[in-house]
Amino acid sequence: MSFDESIQRVKRAELALDASTRKVTDHWQQLRQTWRDAWTPGRIVVAGIASGFVVGRGELPTATGSGFINLVSAVSGLFAVDQAGEVAEVAGDAVDQVQQVAEAADVGGVVAEDEEPVRAYEALRRSGAW
Repeated sequence: MSFDESIQRVKRAELALDASTRKVTDHWQQLRQTWRDAWTPGRIVVAGIASGFVVGRGELPTATGSGFINLVSAVSGLFAVDQAGEVAEVAGDAVDQVQQVAEAADVGGVVAEDEEPVRAYEALRRSGAW
């Protein structure tokens, strides 16, 4: 196999990986949205009543009050991590948008790539390009 064929093979593999990554991301977002849509207020109340009944009856291995609270706090921590990831994605998108606006406004080198987004926004506001 020649070097050029190896390069082409790597490029095809990279494209396949990118396509798989996009597909997984789309599926994950769809699952997240379906999960959120499924938790209606009525279902939340029913789940709370059912879990309270099960804990009250002592039928779970972690049926002690503190064990159940530890379980719930661990699960809530997982959701908090997921929400923090979403916030980080939104912040990254905001930084990209600020940089795009700065490039489109052509403010004469006011915004450098390594500046913080807040400084970039303030520079655009002062220049009147915003």
